[in-house]
Amino acid sequence: MDPHPETATTPTIRPVKRHTHGSRAAFVALLAALSLLAVPAGASAFSKAIWGPLTYNGVNQFPMYNTLGVKIYEMDLSWAQVAPTRPKHPENPNDPAYRWPASVSEALQMVKPYGIRVLLQIGDAPSWANGGHRNPSWAPKNPQDFAAFATAAARKYPAVKLWMIWGEPTRAGNFFPITKAIPGERLSGRQKVAPHLYAQILDASYGALKAVSHSNTVIGGSTYTTGVLDPLQWISNLRLPNGKPPRMDMYAHNPFTYEQPNFSASTSPFDEVQFGDLHELAGWVDRYLHRGIPLFLSEFTIPTQPDNEFNFYVDPNVAAQWVTDVLRLSRSYHRIYALGWVNVYDSPPLTYGGLLTQSGTPKPDYYSFEHG
Repeated sequence: MDPHPETATTPTIRPVKRHTHGSRAAFVALLAALSLLAVPAGASAFSKAIWGPLTYNGVNQFPMYNTLGVKIYEMDLSWAQVAPTRPKHPENPNDPAYRWPASVSEALQMVKPYGIRVLLQIGDAPSWANGGHRNPSWAPKNPQDFAAFATAAARKYPAVKLWMIWGEPTRAGNFFPITKAIPGERLSGRQKVAPHLYAQILDASYGALKAVSHSNTVIGGSTYTTGVLDPLQWISNLRLPNGKPPRMDMYAHNPFTYEQPNFSASTSPFDEVQFGDLHELAGWVDRYLHRGIPLFLSEFTIPTQPDNEFNFYVDPNVAAQWVTDVLRLSRSYHRIYALGWVNVYDSPPLTYGGLLTQSGTPKPDYYSFEHG
């Protein structure tokens, strides 16, 4: 995860050609004003979410998550790991080919005392479904195979009502086939392949999950700050063969931020979407996908030392202020359904984006997250 070069202040911006939007600032201001006129269908009170271990050094983490005010616990469910061989009855969770992880059932039990909901992010494709590739980041050849797995998962875990489809497909190495584009440029036919394929996977999953239960909420898009394709390129090209956008209940985005979060600041260059650009992102979602659907901010973190995950960082006290700002702004902007923290503990040299040090000492942003 590397939005920009390492620095404790504002990083140097790379010179990349962009398209023009006319009066961009005025356009963004108009979108922000229009977004306040009506509450979108499906929106509700803002929730804090978290990605984190069930236990750490043998200690149950859910009492801490509850103290932090977390209401959604996020987990991965890898199709490739659950179904290494093709099931004969793929919609049946009891098919012998399925190897369901114990961790999901454990989490569903552990959240009960705290009223925390579990979200499952499903992704990865087994080699039998993706054309024989060992790398599970290759998309399935048939989106209906993915949808059949989604059906089985929803039947296996009926208590789960939040389903997110494939994490960060625009990040290099997360989704194949994908062809890099210059930010702001119109996509070629080859570059449109990835968003078109993802749209089919998302739409098929939506139909499957809703068929199991109308109360299932399907979260799609799954962009982050930048990417092999920038967020606007991805959103504007999420199209089915009939030209329509895929169905979804919420749009997922991970707004990793290397500048102070502020909705009043100028928009980021290169069609990046940091936290402060979320009004613009909402405008793109309204224009190209579905008007008014909520934004699910699945992952957010702020590194406080140089690490291998990001190439920017800020002082711990600055990080604490940014967390305060982000949560305040999230609660004030009705389009934001949830914000999820990733990296609960520092794990050097990979990440210094935890709320606690590796030894378990709370950092300043821990308290900001708790009280925000």
